[in-house]
Amino acid sequence: MDNPRPEKVAVVDEVRERLDSASAALLTEYRGLDVTAISELRRALRLVGGEYKIYKNTLVALAARDLGLELEDLLTGPTAIAFITERPDGTPGDAVDVAKALRDFAKTNANLIVKGGLLGAQPLTADEAKALAEVETREVLLAKFAGALAAPMVQLAGLLEALPRNFAYGLKALIDQQGGVPDAPADEPAEADAAEVTADPTTPEEVPSEEPTEASDTTDDTVVSEEVPPGEPVADDTTTEE
Repeated sequence: MDNPRPEKVAVVDEVRERLDSASAALLTEYRGLDVTAISELRRALRLVGGEYKIYKNTLVALAARDLGLELEDLLTGPTAIAFITERPDGTPGDAVDVAKALRDFAKTNANLIVKGGLLGAQPLTADEAKALAEVETREVLLAKFAGALAAPMVQLAGLLEALPRNFAYGLKALIDQQGGVPDAPADEPAEADAAEVTADPTTPEEVPSEEPTEASDTTDDTVVSEEVPPGEPVADDTTTEE
């Protein structure tokens, strides 16, 4: 574009910035929609995080070319772009919610036609852009994902809770199969394991036998005399036979 006017340059810069910052963009043809219908569509899109803008195709093509985006095939007829930005509460918008809002509006306004779009830098055909409206919303997908994560934990908790109950049932069945609880053994005396100390009263006690002492074969015929003081004559008790 030779020597573009400043206002056109400003529009190209605006479109380029919006395409670069938006997570997605859906291109529509608005031929036949009046001002009232377009205002109504803008309000519906704003609630779900979309911003509806009308630009000349030549200026959109220049901005897309600067970003390396393939949009030229979609830039035929009067074109308006629904950029995914953010909701009124500041939360990010979602391409699925914006696609659903466009689909719902087209049900009562047949002049609105979705031509295609961009998801990130990936171009979308008209069918692919319409298919976004059939995808479940982000909140529903997150809820299902959270439920899928929680399901194993819930199942584990149920199993842990059932373990004592199942164990009790199994123990009762085993006891019933064995004929009931066996009688507990009577208490034994503390000294039951010790050897009996008391002997059998019917068995006489063994008395160690004492062998008789053998009598001495020798007889001491010698009479030990009393001690005589030295120098004294010893009396001879022997009688001399004549």
